[in-house]
Amino acid sequence: MYQIKIKRLPGNEDLPTPKKMSEYASGYDLFASVKENLFLQPGKSILIPTGFALEMPAGIEAQVRPRSGLALKHGITVLNTPGTIDADYRGEIKIILIHLGTEEFEIKRGDRIAQLVFMKLPTVELIEVEEINETPRGIGGFGHTGQ
Repeated sequence: MYQIKIKRLPGNEDLPTPKKMSEYASGYDLFASVKENLFLQPGKSILIPTGFALEMPAGIEAQVRPRSGLALKHGITVLNTPGTIDADYRGEIKIILIHLGTEEFEIKRGDRIAQLVFMKLPTVELIEVEEINETPRGIGGFGHTGQ
């Protein structure tokens, strides 16, 4: 088990810290730390603060992911999904939301806006070479299988 330190930033004592909403949930829901209600217009993006910072051990990253209900019902998703929070970042966690729906969307203080998933990172070494092995796929990229 990894211990992740969480620091509540001043003025956010009324907000919950990130929490799992069910026993087997992978993600910890993140709450909007907005001072007043915001209205996100279709096609626009906005940066939403969460009111906390993290301290993670080396070898762990936090990924910011959309909430499926917001995406399905309102077209609200995380713009840079998954957003990556590195272990050495100590600033406030903020979420870039984008509105892909058609109706104005209101964001209120304490709304669940995204989720945070913690991942263990492998240690890798990149080795520069002149050639790499061929595979049946080769250089086939986006849509190369016709699907």
